[in-house]
Amino acid sequence: MTLYPKLIMDALATVTYAGTKKNLVESEMIADTPCINGQKVKVILVFPRDTDPFLKSTVKAAEAAIKYHCGQDVEVTIETEFKSKPRPEVEKLLPDVKNIIAVSSGKGGVGKSTVAANLAIALARLGYKVGLLDTDIFGPSVPKMFHVEDARPYAVNKDGRDLIEPVEQYGVKLLSIGFFVNPDTATLWRGGMATSALKQLIADADWGELDYFILDTPPGTSDIHLTLLQTLSITGAVIVSTPQQVALADARKGIDMYRNDKVNVPILGLIENMAWFTPAELPENKYYIFGKEGCKQLAQEMNVPLLAQIPLVQSICENGDEGTPAATQVDTMTGQAFLNLAQAVVTVVNRRNKEQPKTKIVGTN
Repeated sequence: MTLYPKLIMDALATVTYAGTKKNLVESEMIADTPCINGQKVKVILVFPRDTDPFLKSTVKAAEAAIKYHCGQDVEVTIETEFKSKPRPEVEKLLPDVKNIIAVSSGKGGVGKSTVAANLAIALARLGYKVGLLDTDIFGPSVPKMFHVEDARPYAVNKDGRDLIEPVEQYGVKLLSIGFFVNPDTATLWRGGMATSALKQLIADADWGELDYFILDTPPGTSDIHLTLLQTLSITGAVIVSTPQQVALADARKGIDMYRNDKVNVPILGLIENMAWFTPAELPENKYYIFGKEGCKQLAQEMNVPLLAQIPLVQSICENGDEGTPAATQVDTMTGQAFLNLAQAVVTVVNRRNKEQPKTKIVGTN
């Protein structure tokens, strides 16, 4: 059979691309006129991005269609190009981000997200360029805490790549899976889907130049933590805990995860949240309802700094629910506490960078 371009195009028109529900010709995925040399055919297909989930199946279907319509003895070569440039290699991600801080906790319910949000805002108030990534794929809280639940990040084209533009609030660049899912519906994803979504929020977003990139991590140790360690060179971790022994036991596990020989992420310090209860009408009174200075003792035991003791004040919870975190109000006791925390974090990060080498990304083996 004599081959000619229209014959090849007609064959490709029988292949549906799942991304558009149209055939390859209608989807304008044929880069140029098919190249024909005797019984050899070369076709270039253009996909939206290199991570296209339908790439392999579409290429196989195109090859099979050409052989079916033009003969099994036809030698088919299909090359791929991408409208969006490929994602940079892991080692080259976020080149303009100076420090990456993981805010972590051994267990849930200790106020880790509250601390992460207020730390990010306080750093911004000190004049630093700050980004906050909500890495809790299954329980995102950043949109509500920053009063941006209705925000929908849009894509921008930068250097040939389509990138997600972070939402900005209180001087902090924000991204969360909560911007892309129904807030009233549970996120029922397998681990692979969650980690893939997290990688997109990191690598396919226009974070730009940042002094501090804060990672609000999920409680415990999970696939999400491993993905972060395999994707980013984390400058250091801060561990949040309440003073009670149950929380401290889990905090030890969190510290051990980062200090593991294969991880080696420096522990910048501990933050004791809900250190004591102070009623608004009695601001001088302290009630140690979760125990006294348990985190301080753990910090001494683990030989790491105690960065802050944050009191339990009703306004912290109310401000978080209303989307106006305590750090936005520096004239209050809690606002000043978070500002002091931010200054302490800056100090320990500067010391860490002077005394220790850059953290190595954990291998995938």
